[in-house]
Amino acid sequence: MITIKPATAIRATQAFALLRGAIGLTALVAPAALAATWIGEEANRSGSEVLSRAMGGRDIALAAGILLSIRHDAKVRGWVEAAGMADFIDLLTTLVSFNKLPKKSRWAILGMAGAGIAASRILSQVVDSQ
Repeated sequence: MITIKPATAIRATQAFALLRGAIGLTALVAPAALAATWIGEEANRSGSEVLSRAMGGRDIALAAGILLSIRHDAKVRGWVEAAGMADFIDLLTTLVSFNKLPKKSRWAILGMAGAGIAASRILSQVVDSQ
C-alpha cells in the first residue's frame, strides 16, 4: 500500500474530483467540442451531443459525490472507486472502437482513462485511512 499523509490524500482526491467535474461541465456546455476529441466527425451528429451531455452529468455527479463526502466527513472510497469504474468503462469502449476513432486522439483518450483508473486505484486505498 502507498503511504500518503491523510491531508495530502484528501487534497489529491479533491483535485481529482474537481478535474472530473470540470470535464463534465465542459461536456454539458460544449458537448460537440468535447465529443469531437473522442469520436471525431461523428460528434456533429445530433445524438452525440445528448450522449456527451449525459456523460458530463455522470462525471459531475461522481465529482459531487466525492466532494460532498469529504465535506461531510463521510467515507469517500466508494465514490472514488465508482469514478475509476467509469474510467475503466471509457477505456473499454475506446478499445472496442479503437480503429474507428480519430488517430490523433484515440491514444490520448486511452491515456486519460488509464490515468483516471490509476488515480482512482491509488486514492481509493488512502483517502479514508485517517
